[in-house]
Amino acid sequence: MMTHMRGIGALGLLLVAVLSHPDVAAAHGAVSGEDDPCLRRIGEQVIHFNAYQPQYQLKDQYCTDIPQSGDTFLVVDLVDPALRNELVGMRVVKGSGSKEAEDQIVADIRPSLHPDGILRGEVRLDEGLYTVTISAEKQNLMKRPQYLLRVHMTNYEQLVRTITIPLLGVLLAAWLGYKLIRSKWLRNWWAVLHS
Repeated sequence: MMTHMRGIGALGLLLVAVLSHPDVAAAHGAVSGEDDPCLRRIGEQVIHFNAYQPQYQLKDQYCTDIPQSGDTFLVVDLVDPALRNELVGMRVVKGSGSKEAEDQIVADIRPSLHPDGILRGEVRLDEGLYTVTISAEKQNLMKRPQYLLRVHMTNYEQLVRTITIPLLGVLLAAWLGYKLIRSKWLRNWWAVLHS
């Protein structure tokens, strides 16, 4: 009986830990290297994309999901030094990039040299989907890196991931509570306590 109580207690502590810090259980934390969704390859070279909205959050940086519509700073870090000696540009179109005839060009930064390794642009983004395409002088037209930006839209995949772990924890706690209440040893313990 005591072993059973220890097991339930340990499981309860684990449940409390998961529910109090769902980000540890649900998220992968800070990503770096090849797992970073903001990194793209131009052939053998690497670029990194960030978007900033200092009028809302001074230090927050975004890659694909931008929480607010409005003025947005787009920054492409040319990670590989070889790209700093090439003409690199950026085009932002409203739309997913699948129907180019319907896509509206929002910003077009013509290819130029960036000796400091940073390609910058400022654009006003309204709610919706946008495609950012990075072009380099010596690259195949079919292999241009792209970023799909979701501006002021609900990311249902992330919402499901955020809700799933706490919901599973609550269901597990309810199931354990049910099993504990229905157990014979608890009824026997209660009977002994009241006799």
